[in-house]
Amino acid sequence: MGIKTSLGIKIRKLRYSREKARSIECDRTLRRSIEQATKIVMAKVLVSDPVDKAGIEILSQVAQVDQKSKLPIEELIGIIPEYDALMVRSGTKVTKEVIEAGTQLKIIGRAGVGVDNIDVNAATRKGIVVVNSPEGNTIAAAEHALAMMLSLSRHIPDANQSVKNNKWDRKLFMGTEVYKKTLGLVGLGKIGSHVATVARSLGMKVLAYDPYISKERAEQIGCALVDLDLLYQESDYISLHVPKTPDTAHLIDAEALEKMKPTARLINCARGGIVDEEALYEALKNDKIGGAAIDVFESEPLGESKLRELGSKIVLTPHLGASTAEAQVNVALDVAEQIRDVLLGLPARSAVNIPGLKADVVEKLRPYLQLAETLGNLVGQLAGGRIDLLEVRMQGEFAKIASQPLVIAALKGLLSPALRERVNYVNAEIEAQERGIRVIETKDASARDYSGSLLLEARGSMGTHSVSGSLLSQDEIRITNLDEFPINVPPSNYMLFTLHRDMPGIIGKIGSLLGSFNVNIASMQVGRKIVRGDAVMVLSLDDPLPDGILSEITKLSGIRDAYTVKL
Repeated sequence: MGIKTSLGIKIRKLRYSREKARSIECDRTLRRSIEQATKIVMAKVLVSDPVDKAGIEILSQVAQVDQKSKLPIEELIGIIPEYDALMVRSGTKVTKEVIEAGTQLKIIGRAGVGVDNIDVNAATRKGIVVVNSPEGNTIAAAEHALAMMLSLSRHIPDANQSVKNNKWDRKLFMGTEVYKKTLGLVGLGKIGSHVATVARSLGMKVLAYDPYISKERAEQIGCALVDLDLLYQESDYISLHVPKTPDTAHLIDAEALEKMKPTARLINCARGGIVDEEALYEALKNDKIGGAAIDVFESEPLGESKLRELGSKIVLTPHLGASTAEAQVNVALDVAEQIRDVLLGLPARSAVNIPGLKADVVEKLRPYLQLAETLGNLVGQLAGGRIDLLEVRMQGEFAKIASQPLVIAALKGLLSPALRERVNYVNAEIEAQERGIRVIETKDASARDYSGSLLLEARGSMGTHSVSGSLLSQDEIRITNLDEFPINVPPSNYMLFTLHRDMPGIIGKIGSLLGSFNVNIASMQVGRKIVRGDAVMVLSLDDPLPDGILSEITKLSGIRDAYTVKL
């Protein structure tokens, strides 16, 4: 059955299910899924670089897919407003201008590891998820680094060309064994770790430098963790496996090359720009090191370069690290699945601009994130005006949870009343920073009235307000404290909060006033510290308050203040 036919049947079934859901008032989750699936049919995805057809097939199940490679930047900017998602490899430069023009973009997917051809900061500011495939080409990249090391050691490229030129110069291509040699790995992530495993099976001693890896983890892989200078001095082969960042740009410069053995061989299949190519040329030309094998360059494709003049001292390949049939299928599938998931309203598992919010984390923390977002939304509306500081206090079992996801969710809720759909988990932190909102996180392992609770306190131009909440079960949220008054109420769409004097008749007055405006009260609770002192009242309403009623409430005797909240 064709995709369109199958999809049409699914949509008809969904429409029938939607009507059935309405008629029997089934749960809101089903209705929401039906609505989302119906909308997804209209999604459009632009694939602007060649990717494996397996990825296209996945995208085609949920969206219209247009494949348009080698688009001039002006043309890309002109058509990108039509699309909900963009899938690229390294060929398309997704600049700030492209991102600004992509008014409908929800996600940009890079079928590969590096995202240096995407302006991630610009995407983050726009609330666009950027995903990559950090593991799809791990084996391919690791194997290419090893192949480059062996090719360099045994002069395979030059020997191959010599034979093809009808020569038989065996003595000219005397090689070097890697057995019992020392390999220094700069970076011990997934690719570096696989290189280490294979190198050890070849009988090599492996040193590694990685400030983000523990000594215990390095020992598990079979490496000795050392500082960078010692790695340079001791290694016979040095292989780079780090991303290009301000800290790693020209990491291998003239000074670093000077520290290496005169017989050392350098391999870079990571990122162009990590090696200072001018310094490398001088080092090889003057026999400061024994050789180099380079797959990635500062400018690609490689233009005029002195590296080509170095003959057998260097092996050059045109960025082939991920160029295996298996890797191309893997990265296309990985990124296509993530684009599909985001379009379906699900989390992406390899988002590079949503720190701490990977798919497995989101699933585990979903109730906690919902609580944090709800409390953030509530305290943001109560505080009103400009907010200067948000304090996030995690107590009891909440203190055991990674704080960053909770903070992001709280900020998203806090900013939602002002920014609405413009704020999401991608850009919440940036939006808060740009508004000068300082965040303080505290943890307290001791529990109060519940096994764990989350307290948010917002301070700003109109004063300070605090709310706390807890989870009675995985999907049952309770607001447990408001400005230090104990309460126990579930959040609802429309809520009225009052600060009043605890005295007879207050509840009746408010109930009568709301009734006169035809406002129905779903539930009511009062929280107080002492009898006849100050108290808060929380009312859940079936409908929003009509204009003008809030000022009428505040005129009632004993009412000190009143706030309406829409969650």
